[in-house]
Amino acid sequence: MTQPITWQKSSFSGHGEAETCVELAVVDGKVWLRESDTPAAAIRTTPAQLGTFIRTAKTGALDHLGSPCYGAS
Repeated sequence: MTQPITWQKSSFSGHGEAETCVELAVVDGKVWLRESDTPAAAIRTTPAQLGTFIRTAKTGALDHLGSPCYGAS
């Protein structure tokens, strides 16, 4: 029998059900991520890859991805 996935959200996301946030779950050593407002769309990664992403984001190296000019020639 397959166990249901237990999703966790950050304590920074607020406490109401209407709060939208990123949710995490760990299944068989893999980390699953989803947006609470679109729960059917989830991605899977490894703890090491998620750690690399978080460290890179904290340096600001990905800030340009939110720019409206990103990808424009």
